Amino acid sequence: MSSGKLKVTVTRRLPRTVEARLDDLFDATFHGGDEAMSPRALIEAAQSSDALVATLGDRLDEGFFADAGNRLRLVANFGAGVDHIDVVAANASGVTVTNTPSVLAEDAADMAMALILAVPRRLVEGVRALEEGRFIGWSPTWMLGSRVKGKKLGMIGLGRVGQAVARRARAFGLDIHYHARAAINPHVEKELAATYWESLDQMLAHMDILSVNCPHTPATYHLLSRRRLELMPASSYIVNVSRGEVIDEAALADMIAAGRLAGAGLDVYEREPKPNPKLLAAPNVVLLPHMASATVESRIEMGERVIINLKMFADGHKPPDRVILGID
Repeated sequence: MSSGKLKVTVTRRLPRTVEARLDDLFDATFHGGDEAMSPRALIEAAQSSDALVATLGDRLDEGFFADAGNRLRLVANFGAGVDHIDVVAANASGVTVTNTPSVLAEDAADMAMALILAVPRRLVEGVRALEEGRFIGWSPTWMLGSRVKGKKLGMIGLGRVGQAVARRARAFGLDIHYHARAAINPHVEKELAATYWESLDQMLAHMDILSVNCPHTPATYHLLSRRRLELMPASSYIVNVSRGEVIDEAALADMIAAGRLAGAGLDVYEREPKPNPKLLAAPNVVLLPHMASATVESRIEMGERVIINLKMFADGHKPPDRVILGID
């Protein structure tokens, strides 16, 4: 390979087409497995690379950047969320961090909508009943769920993913409400027929279904605390395809077990890959293995965004998807 090529280490196995493009364009080294690299291996890779293509499983904290050496100049994250990267420490060390925003919105919204439908209508419970031989024929009172049309859907965050969820939810007749740091563009708000709540506490007390669409940051850690969860009606449901740390998972599990919430649909967990055991045991909870963005299309598009950021950086330009102080 030409010595003029950017030296890139890829920390996790990526789709073959993406790896082929990376190998063609850069002096690329690939981690062959599908498991996360060890902290020591990550540091060694950083010390011998100009750029690191990182993934969610890589914990790039202040200590990592302190030990990474002077060669590393770019962390091109394969994903939109960067809560596993200490962006402040990276910038202080002269390392640029990029991500892959926007390409995941539609797929994540599809999964959120699937959970919004699956949990109130008890779809997974029905599948289990059939598989376990408990279905003995139609009954007027068996496996009754809750209609979604006309229900109030509360959105925490109304960015790219949140707006995509809201558009789908409107098609199913849900009434859209949202809480964010500030109200969104009035034209978008009108298009979505969305009602803005400045107070999260007040919104929670009136919602039938809650969709979490905000990133995990220090400000959103346990945003849905036990106190806030207790504000929600006992008949309400929670859906989360964002980040598990936004919800106090132990409090959520306790409240569902006690009948203080009607159920939940979760794709992410506070301590991945292990959900709270009470959630695993709850029949009215749908648990998925962090697969909201797991489509062939999204993974290839993520790879293309990574490659664009790498190429721009290699050519001496500012990458388009730079993350500044952890905010994309």
